[in-house]
Amino acid sequence: MSDLLRAPAEIKYAEELDWLESVDDNPKPFSWRLSPKMVRLFILGSERSDGLDREISQKWFGDRSFVERSIVTLASDRGLLLIGDPGTGKSWLAELLSAAISRNSTLVVQGTAGTTEDHIKYSWNVSMVIAKGQSRESMIPSPIMTAMETGSIGRFEELTRSTSDVQDALISILSEKYISVPELDSDGSDNIVFAKPGFSVIATANSRDRGVNDLSSALKRRFNFVRIPVVTNKKSEAEIVRFRTEELLRRHRIELDVPPTLLDVLLQSFADLRASAAAAGSEDEKLESALSTAEQIGVLEDAILHSNFFGEKALTAHALASSLVGSLARRDPEDLAILNKFLHGVIEPRSKEEGGSWPEFLKGGRDAIATLS
Repeated sequence: MSDLLRAPAEIKYAEELDWLESVDDNPKPFSWRLSPKMVRLFILGSERSDGLDREISQKWFGDRSFVERSIVTLASDRGLLLIGDPGTGKSWLAELLSAAISRNSTLVVQGTAGTTEDHIKYSWNVSMVIAKGQSRESMIPSPIMTAMETGSIGRFEELTRSTSDVQDALISILSEKYISVPELDSDGSDNIVFAKPGFSVIATANSRDRGVNDLSSALKRRFNFVRIPVVTNKKSEAEIVRFRTEELLRRHRIELDVPPTLLDVLLQSFADLRASAAAAGSEDEKLESALSTAEQIGVLEDAILHSNFFGEKALTAHALASSLVGSLARRDPEDLAILNKFLHGVIEPRSKEEGGSWPEFLKGGRDAIATLS
């Protein structure tokens, strides 16, 4: 599947999933393809104590208790709500869970202000309705309805971005486990779509969206909440960044030298920026960026691609700093002023004390700010 721009997890890791399924003799809930233990192992990777004949790669980096609570929730009749700041890996965890449990992570509804009840229930093929009337054949099921019919996991991204009407419709689905289709003949059995065992919903919500469309208490009761924190442990964050860097280089077939010292510079810079944000007296003194691990990876990806196409086939501290400024300076002039203060107050003293890559990083940041100012 190398012709796919981004293969879903069940395709990308098909070989691992096939192998895990072939050796899995543990009890499985409902129609799950893997047992809870194997789902956890697929997501968090194998250890020597697991006694497997092959290694399973780690795909999500975080506290194992978050993964275990998520799996237990999906084995019950409650929905799972992954909530946290942008870039904390909520969607990736939801995709991995769906891939391991259902071998289908693509039954997704994207929550926006324009999401309607039809997006989570059903709509109609107008031409078929005109030709043959309303029937199950002319009905277009939503991803959630398809998940219900197949006993699979349905996903709802950015739940708090959708309106209260859409959220209310989801309450009925999570409570009753069926969808009524009043347009069809009530004398038959086709006017109700019942959920099969194994159906559940994984929703995600950004904690920064609080107040956009707050969840009602009724909807909250239908979900178990798992809060995914921002990764602040340097070791864990370094593992994530290295994992994604290797993945990026493979996907783009890039042979580029990425010195470990520059990864350390990137990690330390984000840690310093977060500390500055925490010490800020007001929101105006903070970058608009959430400074998440995902944004850190975005900075690195931009620098790698720029170095590969326009550089010297090696990642430099100058390119990394330029990418950091270009990625994080979203408000002009506010963010540029904050980054300039950060370079002057934090990076300049460090470059004088530690040397190494820091002086070049400092120059790259200043050059980028001068260009954008």
